[in-house]
Amino acid sequence: MKHKIIDIVQSQVIASIKEDGDLEKAVQSNVNIVFILTGNLITMNEYVKKLKKAGKTTFIHIDFIDGLSNTKSAIKYIAEIWKPSGIITTKSNLIKYAKEEGLMTIQRLFLIDRNALAKGIDIAHNCKPDAIEVLPGLMPSIIDQLTNMTSLPIIAGGLISNKEDILNGLRAGALAISSGDPKLWNLDL
Repeated sequence: MKHKIIDIVQSQVIASIKEDGDLEKAVQSNVNIVFILTGNLITMNEYVKKLKKAGKTTFIHIDFIDGLSNTKSAIKYIAEIWKPSGIITTKSNLIKYAKEEGLMTIQRLFLIDRNALAKGIDIAHNCKPDAIEVLPGLMPSIIDQLTNMTSLPIIAGGLISNKEDILNGLRAGALAISSGDPKLWNLDL
């Protein structure tokens, strides 16, 4: 099965903006995909416009946006007004709504134990996101197992602190690695 998200990955490092002050660093970075994990109803439209103007593919992590509800109408608003490329969420029902609105989707999974791993894969196979983001991303052997459990592209993130962490995740089979550390956004990977 062909996954649209694979075609948009140019840099295998994804900028995860966790603080408003890092927006400009993401704009100036080598990455082509940005995850927005900060902001609110007032600031988001401007963030997305600025990143798109810089040629960045933007995904809004809707679980972290202040003032945003987890409803179908919120997803419709995001798609029609903010117009990002897609969303990230831990909530499978929002994946369904976002797909109905034509947005790409990334299902975020927290892998705390084998149960969470199995349940997360089941949920992802049911809601069919464009990719899965797994946290923490410092588990090459688990990333390798995931690539054998699903055909969905894997993005690893969380606790990534240096180039070697990124390379280990990529060697294990991750499509890309998301990092909130601006120092890693200019690696040529």
